[in-house]
Amino acid sequence: MDYPDHRRIGRQLGIFATDERCGAGLPLWLPAGAAVRGEIERYVVDLERRHGYQHVYTPELAKQELYEQSDHWSHYRDEMYPPMRVGSEQVVLRPMNCPHHILVYASELRSAREIPFRLAELGTMFRLERSGVVGGLSRVRQATLNDGHVFCGAEHVETEISLILGLVGDAYRALAIPAPSLRLSLKDVVFKDAAATEIWAQSEAMLRSALENLGLAYEEAAGEAAFYGPKIDLQVTDPRGREETLSTVQLDFHMPQRFDLSFQRGPVRERPVMVHRSLVSTMERMVAHLLEVHRGALPVWLAPTQVSVLPVVTDALAYAVRVRDALRASAIRVELDDRDASLGARIRDAEQRRVPYVAVIGRREADEGTVAVRLRSGRQVPPAGVAAFIASVATAIADHSVDGDG
Repeated sequence: MDYPDHRRIGRQLGIFATDERCGAGLPLWLPAGAAVRGEIERYVVDLERRHGYQHVYTPELAKQELYEQSDHWSHYRDEMYPPMRVGSEQVVLRPMNCPHHILVYASELRSAREIPFRLAELGTMFRLERSGVVGGLSRVRQATLNDGHVFCGAEHVETEISLILGLVGDAYRALAIPAPSLRLSLKDVVFKDAAATEIWAQSEAMLRSALENLGLAYEEAAGEAAFYGPKIDLQVTDPRGREETLSTVQLDFHMPQRFDLSFQRGPVRERPVMVHRSLVSTMERMVAHLLEVHRGALPVWLAPTQVSVLPVVTDALAYAVRVRDALRASAIRVELDDRDASLGARIRDAEQRRVPYVAVIGRREADEGTVAVRLRSGRQVPPAGVAAFIASVATAIADHSVDGDG
């Protein structure tokens, strides 16, 4: 069977490139790939804002002691880039964003009115992956994660988990990928400390209760938890039948304790629970998955080029330029293909690049002020006025249509 490979599709569509002078696991996002990634980023930031998240920017470097305090240093040291000496300090490239978000939370005393406190960031992280395992976009050494952390009271946990899972569902529907299966990832170690055992049992019970109260089916997996707490992994399957985790919800009592986090509820200072979550994974891994699931025919709103305008004769070129400019003015990604090649060759080229709409313009269309449209599905649409065509494309983009065919 001819399985789709995002590396081949990515080259064909001009999504990304690699260069040995840049290094293994460090892909270059080309203009087409930047368009896809930019749309996902804008979508998820808007989705989060509508549901109470505040966005931040935090440094991609930090002193080694930050990761020692968070406990990442003892667990992830071998996967981190070596420390760099800057003056008297040891600075490292961050392997994850959560310690920085903890510092944002701890930058001032929080009150109960601010809880749940939801933070999000498209944060770049660095992992020292082995040369033999990096490749394409799915395994990289620098990745940008749609990251988020919620600081809340224990009584908020189930509601926050429900909200997060709902946001993941919204995102997957917009991306037109199948709904994930749920895995409750648990510990496989026995703690010597009774308090730690109790906290883990409480965390696992909270996640299990949230899933069962939502009526969601799930499987349990011992040994798949994060070092700081259990998690819900949202598992997807690629066209080869391989399973991977794209989105996660993780419960953490550990780091709030290590950083002595608190919020004020009346006269009492309480310790928050920390919920780690990612709705759409890293931009690299999500785009790799999308390219394979859709075999390069991305939903209209994500397509690098949404409309290709093809003038048939020289006499129609000036009108074709006006059509292109009108589409561009409506924030539609459009190209004008007026190469000295046959119409059939240019249509085939657009098909190979999975362009959702091909607008063919000849003398008749120029005279009548219309466009003849061919959809990516192969269906031909009756000629329409430019304004009507632009409106139909804009509607397909707003509706997150897969191919613009209704």
